[in-house]
Amino acid sequence: MLLVQFKNEQGGRQIGVLEQNAIRVIEGYDTTYALAQAAIRQKVGLAVLAKQAQGNAVLAYDAVATSGRLLAPLDHADDAHCYVTGTGLTHLGSADTRDAMHKKIGGDVASLSDSMKMFRMGVEGGKPAAGAAGVQPEWFYKGDGSIVAAAGQDLNMPDFALDGGEEPEVAGLYVIGDDGQPYRVGYAIGNEFSDHVTERQNYLYLAHSKLRACSLGPALLVGEAPAHIVGTSRIYDVDGKLRWEKAFYSGEQNMSHTLANLEHHHFKYPLFKRPGDVHIHFFGTATLSVADNIVVKPGESFEIDAPQFGPALRNKLAVYKTDVAKVTAL
Repeated sequence: MLLVQFKNEQGGRQIGVLEQNAIRVIEGYDTTYALAQAAIRQKVGLAVLAKQAQGNAVLAYDAVATSGRLLAPLDHADDAHCYVTGTGLTHLGSADTRDAMHKKIGGDVASLSDSMKMFRMGVEGGKPAAGAAGVQPEWFYKGDGSIVAAAGQDLNMPDFALDGGEEPEVAGLYVIGDDGQPYRVGYAIGNEFSDHVTERQNYLYLAHSKLRACSLGPALLVGEAPAHIVGTSRIYDVDGKLRWEKAFYSGEQNMSHTLANLEHHHFKYPLFKRPGDVHIHFFGTATLSVADNIVVKPGESFEIDAPQFGPALRNKLAVYKTDVAKVTAL
């Protein structure tokens, strides 16, 4: 089942089940968050509740998308109660990338860079037996709900950024129940979007490079993520012509960690189990246009396409002027 959030023509919020190009509107719930909370409290599956709440109204997805009315597939009414985080060095990539990576990490551990050491740790210990904890991954914080762009919206980059590059990823979407238990609502494709030039200056700049916008959706996949995901990442120039294209791979078959292990190491912190909060957690990627020396320019567009997750995610790169705050002593 695929769920979408959107605004109707009057500006009110609605959700619906996406079937091909049709959105079957859900009645009684105007947000994915409200539907998820109801499912948690009623102790029923999200898909079951969504199906029960489907009404007779049907809208054309293309009409909603082209009019700019799509919303991120999960959000919180208060942006401060939505955490956006992620894990890196978790993906093995294509067969060629995988072979090259194994050669890089196959030597003496002491001779490896910190990044390669982390990747090797994941390959060796990221897929523990069921119920056991494996090695913890690289982890980063991106921001709160205010940084999340929906499909069709601009990805806004600060004018001090050295780069604005896509990262095609699968994200886990979660709501924390009244009992402090994390509940996975589903998955969505996303553009995690980072400043790779800043990161390349020194890997300790990773934290800075991740404090950027991201995009998510358009649809939320209810249920388990496919074990093998193949998608395509594309960049279009300002005239809409294809400039770069490459396949990306995700799902546990293409990862050095299980999703359960990544979830374990995120939600082991009490801070991330606050009732009512929303979590958007990106699981990583092995495909980047910057690796092919592509520099994306303002006005150019990103497209992340993985058919198992519904329609493609498209966003245009934009730049905003930074308003640097001066601290005032009290």
